[in-house]
Amino acid sequence: MEPPDSSVQSPDLVSLELTVENVETALQQLYYDPDMEHKNVAQKWLTQAQTSRQAWQFCWPLLSPDKLPEIQFFGASTLHTKISCHWADLPTDQHQTLRMQLLSHISHFSSGPKMVLTRLCVALASLALHTMPQGWPQAVADMVRVYQPEKAGDQGGSQGGAGVGGGGGAEEEVNAHAQCLALLELLTVLPEEFQSCRLPQARRAQLREALAGEWTAVCPLLRQLLQRQEGNSQVKEQALRCLSSWVGLNFPLHGESEGLLQDCFAALSDPELFDTAVETIVGSISQPDCQRYTDALVNLMPLVLGLHDQLKAAARDGDMETSHGICRIAVALGETHSRTLLEQVEHWQGYLALVNMILFCTGIPGHYPVNETTSSLTLTFWYTLQDDILSFEEDKQVVYLQVYRPVYFQLVDVLLHKAHFPSEQDYTSWSSDDKEQFRIYRVDISDTLMYVYEILGAELLSKLYDRLGRLLMDTERPAAWQDTEALLFGFQAIAETIDVNYSDVIPGLIGLIPRISISNIQLADTVMYTIGSLAEWLADHPMMLGNVLPMVLQGLVKAELSVSSVSTLKRICRECRHDLAPYTHDIMTVSQDVLVKDIHKSSQCMWLMQGLGFLLSALPMEEILGSLTTLITPHIQRLDTLAHQEPSPTAKLSIIHILGMLSSLFTTLDISRQDEGSEGTTPAQARPNPVVVVLQQVFTLIQTILSKWLSDSEVVEAVCGVFERSVKTLLNDFAPMVQQLSEMLGQIYSAFPQASALDLTRQMVHIFAGEKDHFSPIQALIELVTSTTLSIFQQGPREHPDIVESFMQLHAQALKRKPDLYLSDHQDVKALFYCGVLSLKFPETPTAKSACMFFMELVCHCGDIPPIGQVLQRDGKLLVHTILEMVGSQSFCCLTEHFSEVLFCLNRHCPVLLAQWLKEGLHVPGFPSAQVSMEQKDTFSQQLLREQTNKRRVKEIVKEFSLLCRGLQGTTGYSADY
Repeated sequence: MEPPDSSVQSPDLVSLELTVENVETALQQLYYDPDMEHKNVAQKWLTQAQTSRQAWQFCWPLLSPDKLPEIQFFGASTLHTKISCHWADLPTDQHQTLRMQLLSHISHFSSGPKMVLTRLCVALASLALHTMPQGWPQAVADMVRVYQPEKAGDQGGSQGGAGVGGGGGAEEEVNAHAQCLALLELLTVLPEEFQSCRLPQARRAQLREALAGEWTAVCPLLRQLLQRQEGNSQVKEQALRCLSSWVGLNFPLHGESEGLLQDCFAALSDPELFDTAVETIVGSISQPDCQRYTDALVNLMPLVLGLHDQLKAAARDGDMETSHGICRIAVALGETHSRTLLEQVEHWQGYLALVNMILFCTGIPGHYPVNETTSSLTLTFWYTLQDDILSFEEDKQVVYLQVYRPVYFQLVDVLLHKAHFPSEQDYTSWSSDDKEQFRIYRVDISDTLMYVYEILGAELLSKLYDRLGRLLMDTERPAAWQDTEALLFGFQAIAETIDVNYSDVIPGLIGLIPRISISNIQLADTVMYTIGSLAEWLADHPMMLGNVLPMVLQGLVKAELSVSSVSTLKRICRECRHDLAPYTHDIMTVSQDVLVKDIHKSSQCMWLMQGLGFLLSALPMEEILGSLTTLITPHIQRLDTLAHQEPSPTAKLSIIHILGMLSSLFTTLDISRQDEGSEGTTPAQARPNPVVVVLQQVFTLIQTILSKWLSDSEVVEAVCGVFERSVKTLLNDFAPMVQQLSEMLGQIYSAFPQASALDLTRQMVHIFAGEKDHFSPIQALIELVTSTTLSIFQQGPREHPDIVESFMQLHAQALKRKPDLYLSDHQDVKALFYCGVLSLKFPETPTAKSACMFFMELVCHCGDIPPIGQVLQRDGKLLVHTILEMVGSQSFCCLTEHFSEVLFCLNRHCPVLLAQWLKEGLHVPGFPSAQVSMEQKDTFSQQLLREQTNKRRVKEIVKEFSLLCRGLQGTTGYSADY
């Protein structure tokens, strides 16, 4: 297709008739016009052309041999569109003619272009699915007869000799070869079209049965093609792909089908066919339905085991592709049919050999993922096998465990070897992506070891401990650090998820850990993580803390061990806090030092502060305030310095960091935990909460910070975070600060409205709105932030979806906790109602969802709060109208469930009004969508109004109506109701 002259103006397609010439013109514009607007116009016009009735006629001339491939492809695609989507337009007496035309054109295009051939095959497949089995019985057999693939005879023998000697024989052979490939393409796309097309359940079942019957025509053909000694590799590869396509139809795996699968194994010896044969075999034996054909599965085992030598050779030669493919086959058989093959006790040796073959794959030489990528394929197999073994009755379990426990012990050795880090020199040369993949691989190994423990139990830990002990006690031959690290990694993997509190080897392990000579970051990290995984055990055996805690504190001062050491210390402080009194001074001293020196990144500083919060919570009450003050004083002094500096990016980051550390500390510093681990202490109520004391002391400093940074949302959010975390942790102990914090929040929000201030206000409402002593400041705060936010709505709230979201959440919480707040003359319920309606229309899902929550709470109080009842009676029609509009909108389909909950609340609390509003809204022509008829809208209304107790059913009704409004009726069974 020649590009058009750029000086010639593109035609106005909108006014063109549907003719072959105009279709070609549109295609030229679509492919070659540089103007995207013209391309879009052409695309739209061509799409409309494909759906028109004239398309049945103009598609055939487009397939003329003298047309260019792009035009021919459009013609073939149009045929498929018409057959698949507009079949009812074609009279029945034309079905046979259309079929013959397609068969003829497929034969003509058998030599290419491939894209046109494929579309024609898909079109014929669609026609077959429309007419089978009544209109076109034995469709596949007919296709096979039409193209007579036996003419594509062997390339050797007499035919081959004739072909070489004369042009006629060679031409005939080439044509037969092309016809054979065309037939295979047709047979390949037929099941694919069946799987992808939308069909009623009954029709799908009928077609599945019809296609299963046609397998008897496909199977012999594929066997014939695969068994040719000198056959063309291209034909065999397409035959394998064809089989892969039919696999999804669950053909019976016996007789000739079993023989066909065995033919696929023979194809593995051909390097050109190897990858395709692997895909076909794996797809075939991975079908769960194959479990019905036990004999066939048993017969496949020798074929798979016969690949073991090829697998070993590939592993030895570094042939990753071959080893990968054979491993996939072994795993597919062993994992998919594990239980079935286990039950064949007379063939136990064969399955054990298969298991050992998979074990070889797990331990294939090389480091993952640099030298090999095969071993990761096997890890889920070991879980499946242990799960199936443990699912048998106890007497059978004993037998299977006698056979497979030794294999699992070997597996542990293999997994720990595969988890080994490479040498430091090699590891340094790895890319960051390789290192990340190796990390994930070790996590998968860790999960596998956890499953292995289910089979091996405490004996596994004993063997790991014995090996570690021998490594560390052998002074003559010091172990490589990788060996030590791998054994600790095994311990950690098990201790992270299995209760090891009753294990008799953990005390010995704790005793061995200090003997480890740490000269490597990876080993040091694993030591830290192993100690962390034993934190719960240490809580039950506090006398052992002294063995490992010094190592953790030594790691804490090293930046390269930041993540592992900080997370481990945090876990110990959380689990063992009541037994850390002898170590508190050391922990606090080292922690204060690393925090002041900025050794760790910001996120690790937050973790460390959380750990120290746990630690301080367990101190005697009289010591907490002093220790807390000592800990935070350097940071408060730094914050004071920053507060008096001119604002700058550096100062901002430092302020946010320090406030974040205070937030993290106050999240876990909870003196209510005192009762959990100590007796005879002074009740918390007898003295002010230390956190409150500190907050009162720094309150003026925080106000100073806000005076300079009030317009910076991140700093304000950090300030609010300090108080929000404190309120959540302290609950009613925060009461002494309610008055002054309410005043400060009002000042913040009035000067510069921000969502974080609303979120903190919501937290205050949640805890203190119901308290008589604090009702007045909470009420004043809500009225102030409401007045300010209403001003935002008057100016246009669209630019502040976060504020709108938090505002709706605030009032939903207030309505839930203290609806009396809305009896005040200062609370404009009508204005709130209209703000809620506007919020429903926000495109941001969280904002609209919050508005739905607000209305659900509002509607619940229409009977007991007169101002709410009055507003709802006067303006409820607007709310229902808005919800219906949103339900019928394409843009808000993800919120249908939340809109349905508002309608459900309305139906429970004011059903008469809802019925009236629905009637008035739905009787408007074309509302909420032109896609729904008046009858369908009436049915929706009746169904909705009947459901006052079943929320789930209301959600279904609204969802189905929403689909109708968007032209998707029938996709969830909605059309069945009409």
